[in-house]
Amino acid sequence: MSEVKIAAETRTEFGKGAARRIRRADKVPGVLYGHGSDPIHLTFPGHELLLALRTPNVLIALDIDGKSNELAIPKAVQRDPLKGFLEHVDLQLVKRGEKVQVEIPVHAEGELAPGGNLLEHVLDALPVEAEATHIPENVTVSVEGLEAGASVLAKDIKLPSGVTLAVEEDTVVLQVLAAQAEEAPEGAEEDEEAAEA
Repeated sequence: MSEVKIAAETRTEFGKGAARRIRRADKVPGVLYGHGSDPIHLTFPGHELLLALRTPNVLIALDIDGKSNELAIPKAVQRDPLKGFLEHVDLQLVKRGEKVQVEIPVHAEGELAPGGNLLEHVLDALPVEAEATHIPENVTVSVEGLEAGASVLAKDIKLPSGVTLAVEEDTVVLQVLAAQAEEAPEGAEEDEEAAEA
């Protein structure tokens, strides 16, 4: 997993008005917390942060006010529901070698058994515990040939070394559903007959 360096500035202004001014300057307000220290309120460069957050659980090397070098991972990201721009971000302090709990995306590959079956992602992301500097970007699960009624449990997913499950082993992650035949709505046949008459 690669580190992304981002320069951040401490901020002293709070509230909606201050947050709007920060966003107008193409910056993003945020908070850095963890390890029992007081939360640090920061401002991040908007474009750089947006690019970094495209990678799930990205490891961010923070240069705060040009001096402090901290490692952090994203914990909560708020986006504008319509335009998608970043509104606020919470980062958690981490140390090299420290284990952290994160959720990693689950990708399915392969073709299901014939018959129009549907694959349901019960969990889009798998909760795991991993070393902060070695968080996998995702896990890939083969669903090749699975038939209706089959499911993939958390314990069935092969994890990279040093990564352990943070959920019960019997948690269903993926399941295969039988295709539903479409039923005509009640009264549709009568409408057709009336139309023909």
